[in-house]
Amino acid sequence: MAHRVDGTSTGFASSKWLAAAVCVAALMLAQGCDSAAPPAGDAALKTPRLLAELPDYCPTPDGMAIDADGNIVVACPNYGSYPADAEVPAKPAVFIKIDKANRVTKWFECPVMAETGRACPMGIAFGPDGDLYVSDNQNWPTGNGDDGRINQGRILRLRVRNGLVEKTTVVAGGISHPNGVRIYKGHVYATVSMLPKIKHDDGKLASAVYRFNLDDQNIQVTNTRDDKNLLVLFKTLNPDCQYGVDGLVFDSKGNLFVGNFGDGALHKVTFDAEGNVTGADVFAKTDFNTPMKDPTFKEMMVKAAMRTTDGICIDAADNIYVADFSNNAVARVDPSGKITVLAQNGDTDGAGGLLDQPGEPIVRGDELVVTCFDMVTGPDKVNTKHDLPYTMCVIPLAD
Repeated sequence: MAHRVDGTSTGFASSKWLAAAVCVAALMLAQGCDSAAPPAGDAALKTPRLLAELPDYCPTPDGMAIDADGNIVVACPNYGSYPADAEVPAKPAVFIKIDKANRVTKWFECPVMAETGRACPMGIAFGPDGDLYVSDNQNWPTGNGDDGRINQGRILRLRVRNGLVEKTTVVAGGISHPNGVRIYKGHVYATVSMLPKIKHDDGKLASAVYRFNLDDQNIQVTNTRDDKNLLVLFKTLNPDCQYGVDGLVFDSKGNLFVGNFGDGALHKVTFDAEGNVTGADVFAKTDFNTPMKDPTFKEMMVKAAMRTTDGICIDAADNIYVADFSNNAVARVDPSGKITVLAQNGDTDGAGGLLDQPGEPIVRGDELVVTCFDMVTGPDKVNTKHDLPYTMCVIPLAD
């Protein structure tokens, strides 16, 4: 049975284009927004440095995973290469590897969906057998149509050998807006950031975590409450940013943490011994509550801690690291729920390793590697345009 979670709850109960997909009020490619500086005088902020400038075929890096050899694998859906009104990118979606010496190599192109001619890999995770599970968010660049009638997203399982895809398995298809992916104890957990077919009484956005078996094939999702794989249903309360759950990660105790993007909140999902959900409390939440219509909005938004929650990861001590996509920042949430802004920049082009709309972090040793998505703009975004260079940065974790 799926559990429903209200964005302010401490308990639980039993696109036309991207502008509709990320935040209300023209988020995609809106130009001319004022740049915003980070909070002044915060000596505790760490300085990001450049990990790598990415090749021309990687304009939009997003999800990451570390393979058995210690390489960072990066999914590049390359949304930044779509010509205006196009439904296929100029640069095909690819996976790259970054080795321990930070050398970048192309691994393989993501298999496209025959019906659309495109692939849109976002969240990724390796299974216990080395297969790569991929959130193929097919309708991110094109939207879901009126009332969510177009749903082509997939969870893929790719068997890759010597840089070639030997086998592609569709774990599940027909998904509205699949985003993050994690593997845990024989299951694939995936966030679906928008579920327009599910209507909350107050009209607020529904999103969810779905759970599949590792060996599932061709499960057809309906994006409704009837889906047996729908594990936890969420609501996003922030009227200025109606975008739902995104990043997810398990801690050392088996609790699942899920970021509700628009609310700037982390939910802690707990389970019983049989894997049934027993709770989905708000574990940590931003201190920001200024409405967009307030004339001080742009001044106040960059002073907030963890205003949005995009990709998330965790370290061995159960500290959670959060890509604050809209604030061009990275936050840390400790095991008590305390939020600390780790690094933050104003509107940059990423040169020299500055943050440029962080999409996902990943821990590598004593540092945090971050992808710079550099794609979405709008009145609540620090980022104002997609531009060169295409970068990834690194933030030291040691004091």
